Amino acid sequence: MEKINSLLVFGVKPGLDRMKMLLNIMHNPQDKLKYIHVAGTNGKGSVCNMTARILTAQGYKTGLFTSPHITGFGERMQIDFVQIPEEDIIEEVEKLFPLVEFLKKFNVIITEFEFVTAMAFDWFAKNKCDYVVLETGLGGRFDATNVVHVTLCSIITSISLDHTAVLGDTLEKIAYEKSGIIKMGRAVVYNPQEECVNSVIEKTAEKKGCKVFIPQKAELLSSNLRGSIVRYGDKEIMLPLLGEHQIKNISLVLCAVDVLRGLDVEISDDAVRSGIQSVKIPARFECISDDPLVILDGAHNPGGLKALAGSIDRYLIDKKIICIMGMLKDKDSKTALEYLKGKLYKVITTQINDNPRRLTAEELKNIVQDYFPDITAEENVENAVKKAMEIAGTTENSAVLICGSLYLASQVREIICKGE
Repeated sequence: MEKINSLLVFGVKPGLDRMKMLLNIMHNPQDKLKYIHVAGTNGKGSVCNMTARILTAQGYKTGLFTSPHITGFGERMQIDFVQIPEEDIIEEVEKLFPLVEFLKKFNVIITEFEFVTAMAFDWFAKNKCDYVVLETGLGGRFDATNVVHVTLCSIITSISLDHTAVLGDTLEKIAYEKSGIIKMGRAVVYNPQEECVNSVIEKTAEKKGCKVFIPQKAELLSSNLRGSIVRYGDKEIMLPLLGEHQIKNISLVLCAVDVLRGLDVEISDDAVRSGIQSVKIPARFECISDDPLVILDGAHNPGGLKALAGSIDRYLIDKKIICIMGMLKDKDSKTALEYLKGKLYKVITTQINDNPRRLTAEELKNIVQDYFPDITAEENVENAVKKAMEIAGTTENSAVLICGSLYLASQVREIICKGE
């Protein structure tokens, strides 16, 4: 893990040349696999998880690649929801790291995400996965995952402003980058959203000779803190994930299932139901404690905070919410926080451990003071958790909410679960 973490987090410049060079000297393991490729600003993890659960329930050996991790590094690459074992991590790093050092001699600098992606391709190929559900890391066009060729379908989730310094400062530019995963002649699944986004996706698909599939509208029949009942067409399905945004995500997944069936991938209705019912994703409006009520959510950009605000209105509308918040500097925090205005009882700003992109607790406090009346800055995450739990313990009808970053969610989850 020290070797992996020693690599550059971001590349010197966008492009797939470095990744292709590394994979070439690895004998291109990615070409031995079939993919469902997923890009978007919000909802990628949920869509990937649901899709992989269905394929596993059908009996296919299914690889799942997502990022970042919440519970541990092994979460990033799984086969049938068994995380990569430690001995396989060691074997992969010992095999691949010398290749990274070899390329470095020629001034080809492999980033951390490129290395981890290549490692996943090698591990999935070695284990002869039938299908791999592949989540992009950043963008799509120049994302390290976008070296795959045998894509059964591309799924594009909701698009909003995020990583604007890299992907562009308009929805059109970001949609263009995300649409980069669309492959010649392959199916594309997406939910209509802003017209400027729809136009980019449709034009890209047309240019590449792709058929576009638009999901039916899913209907939320009932919902509580333990899950939702959703109707899609003539099917009613139990979805353990919360929030109205998840209704859009499940519609993408069910539409993709129909696309795969059209490609002679056998998927039964029973596999769909049992797969979705088994979904568990950390830090997606996740209830990790009942007394006091503690909700963990990795929302960190305008689209994510908008979805979180909707979930608050549905599930926590009568609660006094004590919020632990930590964010990164490269996020559009002001636009995102507008969605939470008036919904939080107290806010404790904190700072994400060991992340050079973090806002300090004081910096974040200065930003959020325009949105919330009662704010405390606490640098130490563990102390912030302790303080929030103490306030919840003495405040009637309260709930603790953690949001602002998946990295923060990971740290807080570990603290709270360790304390149980």
